[in-house]
Amino acid sequence: MVRRYGLRDDQWQRIEHLLPGREDTVGVTAKDNRLFVEAVIYRYRAGIPWRDLPERFGDWNNIARRHKRWSDSGVWQRVFEHLAADADNEYAMIDSTIVRAHQHAAGAKGGTRRKNVSGGQKAV
Repeated sequence: MVRRYGLRDDQWQRIEHLLPGREDTVGVTAKDNRLFVEAVIYRYRAGIPWRDLPERFGDWNNIARRHKRWSDSGVWQRVFEHLAADADNEYAMIDSTIVRAHQHAAGAKGGTRRKNVSGGQKAV
């Protein structure tokens, strides 16, 4: 089952190589990059402050500071540009089979309305 705020393996593989650190290097590591990215996704999708992140993601303050470091160093920009360049445009083509108007949206007289001198409305 796919977690609502998590990344599928194929999604993670598309961005993993763009992120700082490597799991096998000393110093800055990437062992928790996926959990961190999922915490950021969770925060923005849920529309919550950093301090309201569930504990399973770790210390909210560390996550917020790391997010700022990645933003300042252009990591998120690189990820966005990579994903935008390789976008699946399946939903970019919008037609009436996708977008529905309200049932009462059709059939009204067209044109703008302006006040008539006598106080009534008149179609322009």
